[in-house]
Amino acid sequence: MECEWKPDEQGLQQILQLLKESQSPDTSTQRSVQQRLEQLNQYPDFNNYLIFVLTKLKSEDEPTRSLSGLILKNNVKAHFHSFPNGVSDFIKNECLQNIGDSSPLIRATVGILITTIASKGELQNWPELLPKLCLLLDSEDYNTCEGAFGALQKICEDSAEILDSDVLDRPLNIMIPKFLQFFKHISPKIRSHAIACVNQFIISRTQALMLHIDPFVENLFALATDEEPEVRKNVCRALVMLLEVRMDRLLPHMHSIVQYMLQRTQDQDENVALEACEFWLTLAEQPVLAPVLVNGMKYSEIDIILLKGDTEEDEAIPDNEQDIRPRFHRSRTVAQQHEGGKCSAAALDVLANVFRDDLLAHLLPLLKELLFHPEWVIKESGILVLGAIAEGCMQGMITYLPELIPHLVLCLADKNALVRSITCWTLSRYAHWVVSQPPDTYLKPLMTELLKRILDSNKRVQEAACSAFATLEEEACTELVPYLAYILDTLVFAFGKYQHKNLLILYDAIGTLADSVGHHLNKPEYIQMLMPPLIQKWNQLKDEDKDLFPLLECLSSVATALQSGFLPYCEPVYQRCVNLLHQSQPEQYEAPDKDFMIVALDLLSGLAEGLGGNIEQLVARSNILTLMYQCMQDKMPEVRQSSFALLGDLTKACFHHVKPCIAEFMPVLGTNLNPELISVCNNATWAIGEIAIQMGPEMQPYVAMALRLLVEIINRPNTPKTLLENTAITIGRLGYVCPQEVAPMLQQFIRPWCTSLRNIRDNEEKDSAFRGICTIISINPGGVVQDFIFFCDAVASWVNPNEDLRDMFCKILHGFRNQVGEENWQRFSDQFPAPLKERLATLYGV
Repeated sequence: MECEWKPDEQGLQQILQLLKESQSPDTSTQRSVQQRLEQLNQYPDFNNYLIFVLTKLKSEDEPTRSLSGLILKNNVKAHFHSFPNGVSDFIKNECLQNIGDSSPLIRATVGILITTIASKGELQNWPELLPKLCLLLDSEDYNTCEGAFGALQKICEDSAEILDSDVLDRPLNIMIPKFLQFFKHISPKIRSHAIACVNQFIISRTQALMLHIDPFVENLFALATDEEPEVRKNVCRALVMLLEVRMDRLLPHMHSIVQYMLQRTQDQDENVALEACEFWLTLAEQPVLAPVLVNGMKYSEIDIILLKGDTEEDEAIPDNEQDIRPRFHRSRTVAQQHEGGKCSAAALDVLANVFRDDLLAHLLPLLKELLFHPEWVIKESGILVLGAIAEGCMQGMITYLPELIPHLVLCLADKNALVRSITCWTLSRYAHWVVSQPPDTYLKPLMTELLKRILDSNKRVQEAACSAFATLEEEACTELVPYLAYILDTLVFAFGKYQHKNLLILYDAIGTLADSVGHHLNKPEYIQMLMPPLIQKWNQLKDEDKDLFPLLECLSSVATALQSGFLPYCEPVYQRCVNLLHQSQPEQYEAPDKDFMIVALDLLSGLAEGLGGNIEQLVARSNILTLMYQCMQDKMPEVRQSSFALLGDLTKACFHHVKPCIAEFMPVLGTNLNPELISVCNNATWAIGEIAIQMGPEMQPYVAMALRLLVEIINRPNTPKTLLENTAITIGRLGYVCPQEVAPMLQQFIRPWCTSLRNIRDNEEKDSAFRGICTIISINPGGVVQDFIFFCDAVASWVNPNEDLRDMFCKILHGFRNQVGEENWQRFSDQFPAPLKERLATLYGV
């Protein structure tokens, strides 16, 4: 028995000194260290010292010990075959004994060392390595298990081929079942190692894994929603590879895998999401892709039995109250006018958005077959697919739509209710295209058929048609005006026909119609049709009935659209809103009842906006301002948000009622200029601007407080667009009424001010804001000099400013030009993009 090797103290100190120096940032020191390390390699037991420092010298700091191991690893790589026997045995022993070191850094270093030795063809010469590591996996000690697994994972990565060969007597037959046991281990790190080890053998279709493929797939599913991102990543990676080599094993589960990968594509951990995207890319290369997905969308026998109720006439059967989902009211946010987008549906939708029109090549041949299929179940799945790909494949679909849309319009009359209802949805996904065509070709036939479906005898179809019609209204806007009588006829008829749940959707369709056609609704004959049934429902509902929400929302849109046409109905509606606010005032109410306050405030806003000055006598006869003041201080942000919207609307409609309360209101508005709550801050900002316009010079006492906060907000990074625009408008309006107070601050906000307002449409808010800025610039021209190009750009964003505003722009532009002199102006205006240059020359002669 050879005696244990011991280091010589002096030699050990010399090596430690070297290790310390090699950590120096100085390159010349590092170079001399390299040379000395090379020289030391001549001593056979130099490597014993290195392993000794790594595994035995616990008194040293970890980085130094790890470094010693890494230098040894490089030596193993370069000279392992010339190590004396005793040295290589000593190193191997030390490695296996210290794989469970309590330090993760040392464990990892030992693992790397083991793998490097193994990769030198040593798996044959180190027969006890794999059995020993597998044995250590069962250790009670976490560090030992984790260390052994780390080493095994590296060996599986580096030596996958040889592990599956006869040379080693096929250790995988034991290793793979062993790894599978650890998928359920309590430690996430170990679960992760276990999957990573097995994953090494998927692509090569290793026999040992193929024998256990079913338990492997089952275990993967069990870990699908593991809380550890690294585990989810490895699960996704496994599924991606299985898709390439064992599609057959995944097919039975394909539908749930697709659903799962969809969720993972949106995983909050970026690496998991990236792995999931790989899945779609792999899937797209599989010829079987589209049929698999489409099959997943087809109703099964069971579904059809469960849906039995939905395929029959059921319009007369009252709704089951449990089925009605609670609705949440969307609070009012005052925004500048832009176009908004819409959101979309499930798996193919994501695919279509990833692959765009490349997906169509796979899908179209299939779709043709499905859409014209005699069996309704198959036809229905085809129509669903067509809707699902609408957004992602829109460009490629355009060629086929002239033929498809008429076919779908025919399907709206299919004898099967499920086909009728899915067709409503799919058509709504193409509404944008329909509206872009000449109306008689597609819009008119589509609208005619959809309105029939709104009166369908099946509740599911009524619901789908009503929702689809609301989407069509948003897209078509005033294109619907010629058909208003016909549309209202149908919607009003549906009032008498609908059960509870669909009534709520009907309110939404009517509100959207009012938003879409606006003042075109204000005709005596339309008002005669629409208002009586709405008011009748209004009178039937009790104050605590949740159904008031959608009805109030609907009335709010209708009041805004009808304007003075709403006058005959406004008194009872106004009164009820005030009562609702009054009842929910005491703080004993819990949050759910706050919804009543929010909806009531929003409807009052709608009335103020629609009726304008006509709301004056209603305000005079009520304590609305006191109630509003209480709502402005509510704990719930949404209540404050809606109360500030109402304050702004009342300020515009009947300021003399608001004015006496301004001294109380302003401090509350100031405390809400907090961009952490975007919507609250946005509405408070807008209200301050409206108040300033009405107050004029009397706004002076409040300007300093508001301006300080607004300038902070406009200079914050990542502030949302709507809030920036409203902040800029309010700053401009403060400058308009109190220029002397605002002018000194000009330089602190002019640049973000100009960039925020260049994208909004000409309107009176923009007008007053720009007048304010021009006035301030004339007081403090120096404040704009550095950012003058931004001002020019903002001025050029006006399509047609009022005559006197145009004069103000001219004055400032020419004044600046004269100030700097012709030559400097040329140099300055040469930086302008061509369109800006032309615009300024044409409109303002500079």
